[in-house]
Amino acid sequence: MSKRVFVKFVSEPKNDSLKTVVGLACAARAVADGHDVNVFFAASGVRLLDGAYLDELEQEFGSETPMIRPMMEALIAGATLHCSFASVKAVLGHSEGDGALVVADDQITWSGPPGVIALATDSDVQLVY
Repeated sequence: MSKRVFVKFVSEPKNDSLKTVVGLACAARAVADGHDVNVFFAASGVRLLDGAYLDELEQEFGSETPMIRPMMEALIAGATLHCSFASVKAVLGHSEGDGALVVADDQITWSGPPGVIALATDSDVQLVY
C-alpha cells in the first residue's frame, strides 16, 4: 500500500553528514518502494542541492561505488521536490534562475512555511533530517 511520505532536510549537513546520508537513503528507498514522496529542502538542508557539496559528501564517505549522487538522482527522478528560495539565497548565495543547483528551477516547487505545513498535514509519514 502506497503512502504519502514527507521528507524534510533542514539540518546543517556539515554537522552530521551520516544523518544526512541516512535521510537521502530513506527518501530514495521510499521512491524505490513506490511511495508518493515529497522532499522539502530548507535552511541549511539546501546544501544538498549544491553539486560541489554532494561531491564533498561523496569523497567523505570514500565508497568505491558512487552512492550520494545516485540517491539524489533517484529523488530528482521520482519524488516531488520543494525548496525554500530564501534558504537557497541565504545559505548558497544563489538566485532563482542562476542554474546553480543540481536540479533545474522548474523541477522544484518553491515555497516556505505554508508549503511545509501543507505537506506535513497531508502526509502519512514524516521524516526530518
